[in-house]
Amino acid sequence: MKLLIFFGLLDALVALGLCSDITTAVFGKELDGMPAAFGDFNSDELTDVFVLSKDGKTVQILLASVEEPLLQPKTEFSCAFKQIVTSVVPGDFDGDVFMDILITTMDSSEGITNVYVLWGGNRQLNCTDESKPLLQMRGQPLAMDYNQDMIIDLFGADVNGTRTFWVFNSNRTTPTIHYMKESRNLDTLESIREPHANAFLDLNNDFYPDLVITTEKYFEIWYGKENGFEFNNKIPTHTFKGIIGQSLHLDVELLGKMDLVLPICVDTNCKTSLIMIYSNGWHDVQVNFKDNSHVTWGFALDGGQRYTDTITMRGGDFNMDGYPDLLATLRSSKTQQTRSFLLENVPCDYNCGVFNRTFQVRWNALNPFFNQSVMAVFYDFYQDGILDVILVLKDLKDSKIYKTAAFKNSLDYDANFVKVMVLTGRTNSMYPISPGSLGRKKRTYGTNLPGPSIAYKTTTQDGSPRSAIAAQLPQSAHFSLNLPFTTFGLGRTPNFIDSLTIGLSNRSREWPQIIPNSQMVVIPNPPTDPSRWKAQLFVTPSKLILLSAAALTGTCGLITAIIAALYWKERREDKIEKLQEAHRFHFDAM
Repeated sequence: MKLLIFFGLLDALVALGLCSDITTAVFGKELDGMPAAFGDFNSDELTDVFVLSKDGKTVQILLASVEEPLLQPKTEFSCAFKQIVTSVVPGDFDGDVFMDILITTMDSSEGITNVYVLWGGNRQLNCTDESKPLLQMRGQPLAMDYNQDMIIDLFGADVNGTRTFWVFNSNRTTPTIHYMKESRNLDTLESIREPHANAFLDLNNDFYPDLVITTEKYFEIWYGKENGFEFNNKIPTHTFKGIIGQSLHLDVELLGKMDLVLPICVDTNCKTSLIMIYSNGWHDVQVNFKDNSHVTWGFALDGGQRYTDTITMRGGDFNMDGYPDLLATLRSSKTQQTRSFLLENVPCDYNCGVFNRTFQVRWNALNPFFNQSVMAVFYDFYQDGILDVILVLKDLKDSKIYKTAAFKNSLDYDANFVKVMVLTGRTNSMYPISPGSLGRKKRTYGTNLPGPSIAYKTTTQDGSPRSAIAAQLPQSAHFSLNLPFTTFGLGRTPNFIDSLTIGLSNRSREWPQIIPNSQMVVIPNPPTDPSRWKAQLFVTPSKLILLSAAALTGTCGLITAIIAALYWKERREDKIEKLQEAHRFHFDAM
């Protein structure tokens, strides 16, 4: 009997471990699409996935659904190219509120990037003539809003290496070119590093998105102004030896300010890796890259390979404690095996210096994926505010074959969250209100918007204040794979969020007393009048609320049953007493 119980428990544990693999429920049988970007293409409040298939030469959209498979390919939303696609940037490039798709391909013979735009419409996608690129440049572009008109523009280097802004208009013609002006506080405008980690986000809390430019020796900080950008300072990187990866911008300590997070390989083989954070100077957060078998791992770097041609980390709050975690792809120095791991943001307890947080590699957090995973990125499969993970696995027998996998994040406690998405706010009078996919009344209010700052303030369970800030879509090049929304984990704090502030284009609005476990869609229309900005709030009941409701229902049911029993007993006693009274009256009458 004990043996049967043991095997039963063992089977349950095995089933529990395997339940994290939800690849079939998410992708069905379509596993060859490599994630390239995220966005809500059909305005149904669900985040779709833009993938590359057929050796990276076909762009296809996997539409998110509430029914399995959760990501469904549509043949009408697919465009093929002759050259390999190097980047995908969703956004509204013509101001018609419908999502377009910017595509870049590389002309390997000349080192020139060709830029195309697949113009979107009402549930349609128009493929383009590959022989007629919209523009050409070097490297990959950064999506931004240069003139605050809520139409997405680009920043990068033209074919001559000159820093250039391409400003798009509403008639789908060639964008207007603005060259970056030199600053008297900067000697020369150095060349943008390839690959770069340029970013568009608010760094000085004035609600103007600023510009971070990566060169070979510095990060240049250009503050956003009404008429462009003004140089502020340089953050040196030339003192680092080895290979510098793609930077991230996260509020690592939850102090309400953005930190610059930078992965570094000390040697050319990446056997020694570091994570540096800039906060009034560079700080090594002392990440231990040795696993439980004392084998050292380092960042995976393979020139010419998709996802690992640059050192790229991706941020998100996996355990919903409020502190942003990381996903990174590492390589074993012993077996040369490549795998993606979760790096959890934890308190620093040894040799911390002025920085009180660090990252700890959770070697088994993404089990059962032991294959050659080359990329991992956060995604919310069930639209419940809990970040799951999409992985890309390389075939062990054929290194040219990739396939996708899906990992479900099953938290073992009831965590709270708030999920925020800021749209461009543009409207199109030709398309009135119509039923949404979730049964809600919806209207298209624009698409992905890079650059807004999202901040909140709340009070924890112990009564201490907490604040955090994040930027929406700050980067778009080299498969940065930023989600078009921001999820803040609140831990087990069920309190109302004291205030939530959205800032863009030098304007902001604050919403007080936001319900936890809610998804908030902010529509900044008109952009110049924050008092008229709208917010749609969709509340997701937490496990605690559901359990409380069940307990309350059970208690009410028990009380009702007791009252009914007592009432029935009293009625029965009254009936017996009446019978006895009637019987006594009958004999007295005789």
